[in-house]
Amino acid sequence: MHIDMKKITLLSFCFFLFTLGFAQTPAKNQSKRIMLYGATAHIGNGDIIENSLIVIENGKITSVEDATHVRIDISNAEYFDVIGKHIYPGFILPNTTLGLADIDAVRATRDFDEVGELNPHIRSIIAYNTDSPVLPTIRTNGILVGQITPKGGMISGTSSIVEFDAWNYEDALYKEDDGVHLNWPRKPWLYGDHEHAEKSKDHFTEDLIAMEEFFEKAKAYYLTNKPQLDISLQAMEGLFDGSKQLFIHVSSTKGIKQAVLFSQKMGIKKMVLVGAEESWRIADFIAENEIPVILNRVHRLPRHKSDAVDVAFKTPKILQDAGVLYCLDYEGDMERMGSRNLPFTAGTAVTYGLTKEEALMTITLNTAKILGIDARLGSLEIGKDATLFVSDGDALDMMTNKLSHAFIRGKRLDLNNHQSDLYQKYKAKYKEQLEIENLVK
Repeated sequence: MHIDMKKITLLSFCFFLFTLGFAQTPAKNQSKRIMLYGATAHIGNGDIIENSLIVIENGKITSVEDATHVRIDISNAEYFDVIGKHIYPGFILPNTTLGLADIDAVRATRDFDEVGELNPHIRSIIAYNTDSPVLPTIRTNGILVGQITPKGGMISGTSSIVEFDAWNYEDALYKEDDGVHLNWPRKPWLYGDHEHAEKSKDHFTEDLIAMEEFFEKAKAYYLTNKPQLDISLQAMEGLFDGSKQLFIHVSSTKGIKQAVLFSQKMGIKKMVLVGAEESWRIADFIAENEIPVILNRVHRLPRHKSDAVDVAFKTPKILQDAGVLYCLDYEGDMERMGSRNLPFTAGTAVTYGLTKEEALMTITLNTAKILGIDARLGSLEIGKDATLFVSDGDALDMMTNKLSHAFIRGKRLDLNNHQSDLYQKYKAKYKEQLEIENLVK
């Protein structure tokens, strides 16, 4: 196949100009005390304060209280009257490739899928692009923190958690190298002759054997004096001492059970199921083994023709009733651009059985707990980072979620993006044209 390097270079240059044209300057550090008065505060742990006062100092929440009978001193403070609005913890997006791809049509710019099958040492954070034009579009809907995750191969690599406002990846880092991502081997749907079926079966078995051998080797490396450095095995050490989590991407019922039993056999300290579309079938098994779940987005079709068409919408309620700790992601088609819709997938779960505060937890506190950052993030509580936003209406409803203010550790964000700029540009154009037409009439 002939590769036209001139076209690739031109595409890359065009993307550079596009990014440069809409790049935003990161927010400055908080310099004054911030007071948000009068909004309904959705704490993120199930509680609500109807008429709240939230105070932010040095990037931390220092006060969350009912403002009904509180005397407020606004001297030397940046005061915001947000009466009638709603305050939420910043939404957290797990399992995302945001910032890891520039032009999908150009392989060289897709940094989420590395060559090879066993790559635990590949760190997604190194490739994370803080100037991606997609990032400002998702902040507009309240998504302020994300887990930047590699994809592809059997072991894709190591993810990190970032804030969506920074000059570079070092500044963006919130939790470095939080976990290793394993794609559980799966059997494809088998059609055709017996010979093809046998080959597929052998391939599946070979993958399982290769995976188990690699984990056994990594465990032995962890327990030895390491006479020779092996960076891929070294990257696995955190799975055995508990400093990293093993995120197993798996969908089927059988695969989920195999993954849980495999982790227990290998002595993995912390594991998380990712995707887990059929978790609703064995919710009790998952709860009994105390395995957290990052549930694939609920806006999707069922896996099997025999499943109810709305089973994906009902899954959050099933897991909730079973006592499973779970959160929502937005993996799938149009993943990066579509991830702005994360809060609205949670809103759909409300229609199918969750309360609004339970649904809110699936994209705030539950996510923080699963990612191991709940001591600092995920709810509006004293001592936690002031990563939060103010919306004119219900943030889980696409018709009313309209942000007026957003903060990451007390830094006030610019909520404009290239899409809102284009909207204002053409709105003004046609408004002017309409005025001219009215004058002519």
